Amino acid sequence: MDVLSNPVKDYPWGSRHHIAGLTGRPSGGPEAEMWLGAHPAGPSRLVRDGRRRTLAEVIADDPVAELGHETVQRFGERLPYLVKLIAVDSPLSLQVHPTAAQAAAGHAAGDPHYADPWAKPEMIYALSDFTALAGLRPAGQAAELVARLALEPLRPVLETLREGTGGDGGKDGGGNGGESTAAALRTLLEWPAGERPALVRAVADAAGPLGGPGFRLVRRLAERYPDDPAVLAPLLLHRHELAPGQALFLGAGVLHSYVSGFGVEVMGASDNVLRAGLTSKPVDVPGLLRVLRPDAQPLPVAGAGGHHLPPAPEFRLAVYGPRLGHSLDRPVPRIVLCTSGSVTLEGGTLGAGQSAFLPAKDGRVTLRGTGVVFCAEPHL
Repeated sequence: MDVLSNPVKDYPWGSRHHIAGLTGRPSGGPEAEMWLGAHPAGPSRLVRDGRRRTLAEVIADDPVAELGHETVQRFGERLPYLVKLIAVDSPLSLQVHPTAAQAAAGHAAGDPHYADPWAKPEMIYALSDFTALAGLRPAGQAAELVARLALEPLRPVLETLREGTGGDGGKDGGGNGGESTAAALRTLLEWPAGERPALVRAVADAAGPLGGPGFRLVRRLAERYPDDPAVLAPLLLHRHELAPGQALFLGAGVLHSYVSGFGVEVMGASDNVLRAGLTSKPVDVPGLLRVLRPDAQPLPVAGAGGHHLPPAPEFRLAVYGPRLGHSLDRPVPRIVLCTSGSVTLEGGTLGAGQSAFLPAKDGRVTLRGTGVVFCAEPHL
């Protein structure tokens, strides 16, 4: 095995204690993500034959030995997945990821929002209580929530939502799924720039007395983004509360924003993100609306025997422990992360917060110890 040294991204929405606490070191500020993989925007490093190198460089030297024939045949000479520790202290941007075809086309066209020619399906596994907004609500549900604000400026939004329920405001959302909710979202995202601050102030004032987690989040977002109508997203998207050990998969076209919590995230090795609000980063509203699939929803992924098998070929995730004695037999590239206790593998021991790359050429690997270990590999 190769012990990994992993970069930490200090995005402002990150936590000051989750990642630092797991890795046993002090934190100098917000730490949002620790990347474990070979993506060029943040490759892990290791020592091989006495030389400190990136994982991407090691793979490039001998792709078949590091990745295995099956992985190279399916994905080419690259590690197809990326693992992250993600620590969310403030809500992330309102975003969506493209399909493989959209990613390839956008990257080939030089669109700066398409950093890679690959899709970015992702799965979040909660290490703590974890809250996410993901997937558009049926129009009737969204209309009921927006109506509670009782704001005249939101009449166009409310009318659009009610059109999707046959005009009766029913909770079932009519027969069109999220199409009307997507149209209402478009209205908000294209709101005239000069009228946005006044709208957000009115929304914050109206949401304050209503109570409930959705309206509290609307007010919190309005304080953080005082000129962004996307602060109404909690009323248009489903809210998902994950307990530790639960996992949620988000495929292409699923509108989402992570709100809070700590988890292990596994995804296609891509950094393609189209944002429409709730961020200081560049947004691409037309691009997001093109990629958004109104009826696309996240999928809970149950762990059968500790194995989480999402509907994506790029990755699968296994969770082992706390009494270890598992053999990994298939010749595929793996990244293992210990989150508590310790685990011994051929070649060494990992403690909490430590990780390693297991190349395909290593053959059978046995995990022993009393720790909890996450193991990512291609879903072939």
